[in-house]
Amino acid sequence: MSPAVEAQAEEVMKAEEKQKQQNQLQHQQCYMDKGVMLEPFVHQVGGHSCVLRFSEQTICKPLIPREHQFYKSLPAAMRKFTPQYRGEVSVSFEEDEEGNLCLIAYPLHSDPATDLENKDPSADCEPKSKLLKWGKMVASSLLVDSDNYSKDGRSRHTRKDKDKSNAVPQLTHNPWSLKCHQQHLQRMKENAKHRNQYKFILLENLTWQHTVPCVLDLKMGTRQHGDDASEEKKAMQIRKCQQSTSSSIGVRLCGMQVYQSDTGQLTFMNKYHGRKLNLPDFKEALFQFFHSGQRLRQELLSPVLQRLRDMKAALEACESYRFYSSSLLIIYDGAPHRKHTRRRTEGGLSEEEDEDEDDEEVEAEPEMEAEEEGEVAGALVFPHSSSTPSDVSSSCSSSSSSESSGVSQSRLSLSDSCSPLVDVRMIDFAHTTCRHYCEDSVVHEGQDSGYIFGLQNLITIISELENHSTN
Repeated sequence: MSPAVEAQAEEVMKAEEKQKQQNQLQHQQCYMDKGVMLEPFVHQVGGHSCVLRFSEQTICKPLIPREHQFYKSLPAAMRKFTPQYRGEVSVSFEEDEEGNLCLIAYPLHSDPATDLENKDPSADCEPKSKLLKWGKMVASSLLVDSDNYSKDGRSRHTRKDKDKSNAVPQLTHNPWSLKCHQQHLQRMKENAKHRNQYKFILLENLTWQHTVPCVLDLKMGTRQHGDDASEEKKAMQIRKCQQSTSSSIGVRLCGMQVYQSDTGQLTFMNKYHGRKLNLPDFKEALFQFFHSGQRLRQELLSPVLQRLRDMKAALEACESYRFYSSSLLIIYDGAPHRKHTRRRTEGGLSEEEDEDEDDEEVEAEPEMEAEEEGEVAGALVFPHSSSTPSDVSSSCSSSSSSESSGVSQSRLSLSDSCSPLVDVRMIDFAHTTCRHYCEDSVVHEGQDSGYIFGLQNLITIISELENHSTN
């Protein structure tokens, strides 16, 4: 390359870098002045805590001191198995004269640089007049979608336009995530006169790369109550474990969202249903999660197993940690023939988090009433689909859809390979403890045997599924 060409290329790079810095400064100023509108995170499949969408690549959830401490003091060996921590924000509940509601995130006054380095430029920064109109739309959609749950805790939504076979499915949002959001808005509205500033933490959105995210939330371990739990909560948690697969195999299903390509439907299962599963039902639910409706996605099993084995090895090296009431997320794309250009982060893929109903919020969360729980609980009946072996198609098509359906157009660009995107992460650390937490009165020795027990059983079950699929 001639000196003249090199000099020209260098000038172009400098100009691009300068423009990038200017755009970043403008975006940061917008964030400081107007805040960021928070939307429902539509891929939350379990728990009852409200998880919100901060931007395409970032979600946020109420700050719980113990969980916040965990993320800020996370051992290096654990980072690739948890969502990336991206700071904290102050969230305000705002309402206009018409009663429209919205949540706006602002940088903390004590930390004006919060997340400015990590926050992606897709964060929504709009005039307040536009933001406040969103609340009315969301409130109405929540009421509609929350009613879509069936009596047995499972819900199914159909793609409306099946003729457009190459289009991204227009799918209804997960009713469980919208239900959580509606309840959270209502609580904040009731408390608005007394309190209108809440601290939230920002975390990596583990689903952002996926066109149609399939998400499995598993509650891990044989014990769920923290060391500081009251006798009443301790007894309740022990009872839940004894009445579910938590006690027998150290893992239970807490929520699930899976796309059925044969019908164009999303199938959901919530935590109340998950508690009712016995061991055969749990195995069948795992089969259903990895099944597209046409075949078992066997190409996903080996990457998931490798990730679980790596996680198990890392936990075996974690001295004194106890991850009580923590969950494990398994995530893959329900659109297997689509190519991706997103780069992997240090921890794998770039979700979700959700809280169990027993995790401690910034303020006390009411328990689900027995009558309400009964409305979404029931027996599990999974149809046994015969798995026909087929290769993943090498042809990958591009499609478009609205962001409101939970599908981002920026995820639809093409690359040179169709390798499956699959991720496994630990989430929810409101009851985590270790000897480095000086305020804890109980110090545990050795490994978290209950969590590791659950991981090993999960590895065994998925290995059986893999072996069965190859026979």
